[in-house]
Amino acid sequence: MKRSEINAYISRAEEWIRERGVFLPSFAYWTPEDWRRKGHEYDEIRANMLGWDVTDYGLGDFAKTGLLLFTIRNGNLKDPRFAKAYAEKMLVCEAGQLSPNHFHWYKSEDIINRGGGELMMQLWASEEGDSLSDKPVRVRVDGRALELPAGSVLRLTPGESVTLSPRLYHAFWAEKERVLAWEVSMTNDDNTDNRFYDVPRRFSHIEEDEPARRLLCNEYPPAAE
Repeated sequence: MKRSEINAYISRAEEWIRERGVFLPSFAYWTPEDWRRKGHEYDEIRANMLGWDVTDYGLGDFAKTGLLLFTIRNGNLKDPRFAKAYAEKMLVCEAGQLSPNHFHWYKSEDIINRGGGELMMQLWASEEGDSLSDKPVRVRVDGRALELPAGSVLRLTPGESVTLSPRLYHAFWAEKERVLAWEVSMTNDDNTDNRFYDVPRRFSHIEEDEPARRLLCNEYPPAAE
């Protein structure tokens, strides 16, 4: 992705959520220069990759395959200083934009449609060897246990949520209009806990065609001494 695209998508997301009365923590609005002045008191943000995350999954077409996220809170499985057992993320899903098929080895998560259009989620169980299974899928939608045929698509209207267990493949996209989604999960490690079915990587390669307006969660400089 180009840095100019990332800047534009974050600016648009900031404006869109503000119009809906959604506010993020103060570090969401820090500039790169702000970050260069921050000391070790903010190590939790750096170590746990809190903040903005804009990815095209290595495919180079964010409008078609991509996702914009903001991690609000998270623990760390490797650092006892930050031993939270939970994580929380905001997700902005564009209409027709696919977040590609993947599962998580460790974490369980709830995905919640907080508003906008309808959130579509396609589900498969996984086989040994991490292939897609043709066995039925078992999920819970707002506490209701469901058994669905493999590859079924759930339609989550605003306010509805689904609980996803480890090793359950899921792909999702918005229909009708942009969706503000929320993820509440176990501690999250995006470097080790994602198994994508058919895309190159979790994070984007960035072409620096203009200065960054906001740093992404994997770009923070070391703490100022």
